[in-house]
Amino acid sequence: MSPIVNRYTRLVGIEHPIVQEGLGPFRTPKLAAAVSEAGGLGTVSMPGMPEDIAAGARTFRAHIEECASLTDRPFAVNIPVGVDSKGKVLPFTDAYIRTALEVREADPAIARRLRVLTTSAGFPGPYVAAIKDAGLVHQHKVGSTRQAVKAAAAGVDVVIAAGFEMGGHAPSKAVHTFVLLPNVTEAVDVPVLLTGGARDARGLAAALALGAEGVAMGTRFITSTANSDWHPAYIQALLDAEEGDDVAFDGVYGPCRGLRNAASRRLTEAAGPHSGAEEVDQVELTRWKIESMQRAQTEGDVTDSLVMTGQVAAAIHDLVDVAEFVPRMAAEAAEILRSLAARLGSVTV
Repeated sequence: MSPIVNRYTRLVGIEHPIVQEGLGPFRTPKLAAAVSEAGGLGTVSMPGMPEDIAAGARTFRAHIEECASLTDRPFAVNIPVGVDSKGKVLPFTDAYIRTALEVREADPAIARRLRVLTTSAGFPGPYVAAIKDAGLVHQHKVGSTRQAVKAAAAGVDVVIAAGFEMGGHAPSKAVHTFVLLPNVTEAVDVPVLLTGGARDARGLAAALALGAEGVAMGTRFITSTANSDWHPAYIQALLDAEEGDDVAFDGVYGPCRGLRNAASRRLTEAAGPHSGAEEVDQVELTRWKIESMQRAQTEGDVTDSLVMTGQVAAAIHDLVDVAEFVPRMAAEAAEILRSLAARLGSVTV
């Protein structure tokens, strides 16, 4: 029996309350399948924002199908809700969400495996009903208590509280984990996951103590032997990172966190008060950012391309075997909580 069973594990149908974060804009089906096979919840990421949206949707569908062929356990897809300056949902978001719904409807075997759809960035309101009607568990990532309350009121099943130390698309409110998580768990009745700062059993135990029912991790799973699709130079750059080697910069949907290098400096300097930069096409700039992220992941350019990572990379210096790591992390977290409870029970006042 799993050492940690709660509302979240029962809702999603997994053994351990450990989730692999969305890690786009590149391939994650093999990694997602490995995490799901280990008893956690793997996530297939959206494949960027190509000019040919139909081609992007076909790639996304192929990644979903690949993951489903590698595991018979539940997995998720992650789709950011991008919006334009007027608040209108961008076409790629709509295409990817509809692709996820269509592939489940077309293939009952995939529907049994693809159980969860995670949205992030913008408010998912226009899609909540469709996701629910499709029978999917809907998770939404938030960076503030206000956003959590709004998402829960709209009908999402799970809230992911994103601390500012997370990698990739970080929350614009810049609230860190130990402040945000207890605020969110007090404010909503749905299960809450923590993302940002977790890397091992201690992070899971702490999240449970703060009221969450699990953790979602990105950097820790990037640096694993199961992540065979990404360039080794990218993974090594994260293993070599030290405290202070990360930086938040102007990203795709708001702030992003990644390594300090020439590419991230370009963005932090452009956002400065004395940058003097000429007006740029925001769509083209967004496309450049996503393509730069993909180039780091596919070609291993960690100097002149954007290398997404959380602050937790400073504490990670080894690759883990996902099949062994996930159940061990859950077992050790349970033992930490039992040990703490036993120590409290022996204290005399």
